[in-house]
Amino acid sequence: MSRHIELEILPQPDDQTCGVTCLHAVYGYYGLSIPLPSLIDEVEHLASGGTLGVLLGLDALRRGFDVTIYTYNLNMFDPSWFEKRGTNIQNKLLRQATFKDDPRLTSATRAYVEYLDQGGKLKYENLSPNLVRRLLKKGTPLLTGLSATYLYGTAREFGPNDDYDDIRGTPSGHFVVVVGYSPQGRAVQIADPWHQNPITGEDQQYSVDIDRLIAAILLGIVTFDANLLVIQPKKAQ
Repeated sequence: MSRHIELEILPQPDDQTCGVTCLHAVYGYYGLSIPLPSLIDEVEHLASGGTLGVLLGLDALRRGFDVTIYTYNLNMFDPSWFEKRGTNIQNKLLRQATFKDDPRLTSATRAYVEYLDQGGKLKYENLSPNLVRRLLKKGTPLLTGLSATYLYGTAREFGPNDDYDDIRGTPSGHFVVVVGYSPQGRAVQIADPWHQNPITGEDQQYSVDIDRLIAAILLGIVTFDANLLVIQPKKAQ
């Protein structure tokens, strides 16, 4: 059985606001109306531009949502940290940061420690078609940080304007929302904040093969995300 979540997504205002635009769409799906410019001002951004999935998760926690991050970022998290229940992930992150001099890792460490302290959940589970379908069956849009370079199959990017450059370029990260799937064709439906995306041009909703999506998410490690961000209203006690 296929499943499609009706979700409206606006065009991202610039190259740095794809994540917040996706978050805005998820909030709208749950009935929370916030002007996009206001949300852009309120969500923390990196000094280098853009944001991280965990910073989007922090904003959702502050607004009273339940948030779970499925992480595949081995630069940030060691697999052994998830082998035993009760491991103090915050302590592991802080200890790691003392040995690794990387501004983006430092920013992400601070954000993840706050995220976990505020009640955010963190899971390390095999990224499979079954996981994606299982989450979508619950009516939950999946906000994901992934590799735009792999998802779109475009050249790497270079310079202040992110021009395509197959020689000097580096991989580009992006955020999209996964909103549906069709088991028969192994396709997933994407809501993309980039209104001029290379897959459809001006159509912000399209389908891709689920294997391509999974590979793009895993390759998001190159740009420091590689995650699924699951935001849901808190359940009534």
